[in-house]
Amino acid sequence: MLSLLTILMLVPVEGYLAAGDTEYKMLRYAEAESLYALALTSAPARPEILWRFARLTVSIADVTPDTGRELLYRKAEQYARACIEQNEQIADGHTWLAAALGNIAMYEGGATKVRLAREIHKEAARAIELNPNDDIAYSILGSFYRALGGVSWIERQLANMFLGGLPDGGYPEAVEALKKAIVLAPNVMRHRYELGMVYYDWDRNAEAKAELLGALQLAVTLRSDSTRIVEMRDIVSRLSD
Repeated sequence: MLSLLTILMLVPVEGYLAAGDTEYKMLRYAEAESLYALALTSAPARPEILWRFARLTVSIADVTPDTGRELLYRKAEQYARACIEQNEQIADGHTWLAAALGNIAMYEGGATKVRLAREIHKEAARAIELNPNDDIAYSILGSFYRALGGVSWIERQLANMFLGGLPDGGYPEAVEALKKAIVLAPNVMRHRYELGMVYYDWDRNAEAKAELLGALQLAVTLRSDSTRIVEMRDIVSRLSD
């Protein structure tokens, strides 16, 4: 009689990954994690498994209570870095490293935030260089530029003087990147939500409302979209008053 380990070794890793991807798209994150873990048991160093764990861990962290969120983002960073170490040419490794670092930056002080900003920009740009059709990388880049748009002139000058400087860019670059993400994946709520929030932060309220209303018509593709829906409804209501 075959042992469980022997049976697992007979199942192709690609089968676990495909099944895990299906569960992930169905928002069944625990089931996806179990399937990816079986793949990892069979092939611990496969970069295709490692970036999927990074993606999944970011997605889980996004809907985890605040007390446990930072640890998960840092775990996602480890998975993404391990993927890149195994194969630097896989765009998804860079995409999800940028995503993890963008969230980790929220927990860091000024000097580390500036250092991470440069790395986030570099990783998102590398992902796009490797895969020009990576809508998620464009969306992350748009969110990055949105954050830069909120940095005051004084804060930027201080960063330039004492912390090595921030990358160039702001709201116009955010709009450009997010519009590219939307062209590549028009049905992803996050992309249109982020574009609407750029316009909102930029005090372009008519465009913000239009984009947020459009985003609200899209299907949920991430568990974190539920939080976005609440925020978008609130903003649209206030813009309608």
